[in-house]
Amino acid sequence: MKKFRGKSNAYGALIEYSRKKIGYSRADLSRELDLIGIPISGDELYKIEKQLMILKDFEFMAICLILGIDFDSLKKVME
Repeated sequence: MKKFRGKSNAYGALIEYSRKKIGYSRADLSRELDLIGIPISGDELYKIEKQLMILKDFEFMAICLILGIDFDSLKKVME
């Protein structure tokens, strides 16, 4: 399995930070994702946030939309 800096995805910590910042639980985010047709369980969100699970691009885009993550935040993670 390919990894970035030893992690399965590059944005898990940003997702967790952004989710907590707006007061969402993993269950809240899971529910919002399910409403737009992207089923990700709370357990899977935990693995994504801890960078233990690969994050598909369409999943990441949906999470960004729901949590209000902007492009500038994404660039900082890659630096």
